[in-house]
Amino acid sequence: MQATQLLKKQHREVKKLFGQAKKATGGDRRIAMDEISAKLAVHMMIEEEIFYPAVREVGTKKANEIVPEAYEEHHVVKLVLAELPKVDLEDEQFEAKVTVLDELIEHHVEEEEEEMFALAEKLGPERLAELGSEMQARAEMEAQAHDEAPRAARGSKS
Repeated sequence: MQATQLLKKQHREVKKLFGQAKKATGGDRRIAMDEISAKLAVHMMIEEEIFYPAVREVGTKKANEIVPEAYEEHHVVKLVLAELPKVDLEDEQFEAKVTVLDELIEHHVEEEEEEMFALAEKLGPERLAELGSEMQARAEMEAQAHDEAPRAARGSKS
């Protein structure tokens, strides 16, 4: 799978999760937001460590402008994600933060898919497939590590 296809798939998964989170109530809402946070953490990591540096390889003025902007958008998303667990579900601030996060992600995805992916196409199908494989492997490794961490913590509390 090409890198851009993998990222689009992940974008759709997160969008679907936001839809579920908006419908959820109480503790289910917190669980949904935790899942969004975990998925975004892995997604942003593979973009920042693998995809964005590759897009920079294109070497155009546009690539040199859009990549730093994408890193900054991720920074803002991380700030909001870090604050969410500290906010009470019943507080109006929680709803506001979820809405802002959703809008940030929506804007970021739109720019990425319309502008950055077009630049990435200049890398060619072979390079995009190579990047996709590397990103998929890293995402799976990170997701597995994330899944094992809570089990290890539960096991140590026994």
